[in-house]
Amino acid sequence: MHFVDFVSGSFAGACGVAVGYPLDTVKVRLQTQRQFTGIWQCVAVTFSKEGVHGFFKGMTLPLATIALTSSVVFGTYRNCLQCLTQARGAQSGKLDVFLSGMAAGVAQTSVMAPGDMVKVRLQCQTEPKRGGGGGGGATHKPKYRGPVHCLLRIVQEEGFRGLYRGALPLMLRDTMSYATYFLTYAAVCELLTESGEKRPSWSGVMLAGGVAGVVGWTWATPMDVIKSRLQMDGAALGTRRYRGFFHCIADTARTDGAGVFFRSLGINWARAFPVNMVVFVTYEGLTGLLRD
Repeated sequence: MHFVDFVSGSFAGACGVAVGYPLDTVKVRLQTQRQFTGIWQCVAVTFSKEGVHGFFKGMTLPLATIALTSSVVFGTYRNCLQCLTQARGAQSGKLDVFLSGMAAGVAQTSVMAPGDMVKVRLQCQTEPKRGGGGGGGATHKPKYRGPVHCLLRIVQEEGFRGLYRGALPLMLRDTMSYATYFLTYAAVCELLTESGEKRPSWSGVMLAGGVAGVVGWTWATPMDVIKSRLQMDGAALGTRRYRGFFHCIADTARTDGAGVFFRSLGINWARAFPVNMVVFVTYEGLTGLLRD
């Protein structure tokens, strides 16, 4: 078993979160809140109402959980790829990479779902961290005081099952996105590798990682919208709008149009390229260092 990949994947995932979290907050708000009409309007309103802190709400728990889930993703991918290669008795092919990526996406869902639920709930709190006590109009206190309080509040109000709301679209999102993610990375690396070399240059690794992130999120965005809406359903008013996964898809398409499923695609592309450049450079560099 390749234990090195679990360690490298963990550090790579944490670095990716640190780079991409502000844009991830903008993405989630665009997906779930109709008050935001575009990327720049969302950025401007968030900054004016909440300051820089508004872009980093709920980051503490995801930083820990993404390190774990990224470890699961890269470790599962590498070990599945090894098993498939050994079973066929030949070098890994594109189908092996695709299937190993799918397995990685499924494996991470169980550990990622609770942390992702907390992240989305905290990101969608638009109230300032500290309300003004005196003077003008009344300000509403945020429902959740932080990641741990949010986690406990969800369990108290919705039970442990509440932590896994949106798990089905999360799994569907990550199954296909990680399959195309690793397949694209392998294909671009192969294209950029000079004859006689085992891998491309570091600039090639960065380019392959960025392109892989963009392709993966192109597949992932529609299911990501459904996931976020199910996770936020009933959080503010206490009443549920969606009866389930398929009703959420139908109601979203009917009320907002089919274009809403790709409303956050631009911000996903903008975030995916630099984040996955960092992820793969960190992963490849640390893996090489630990194996030497």
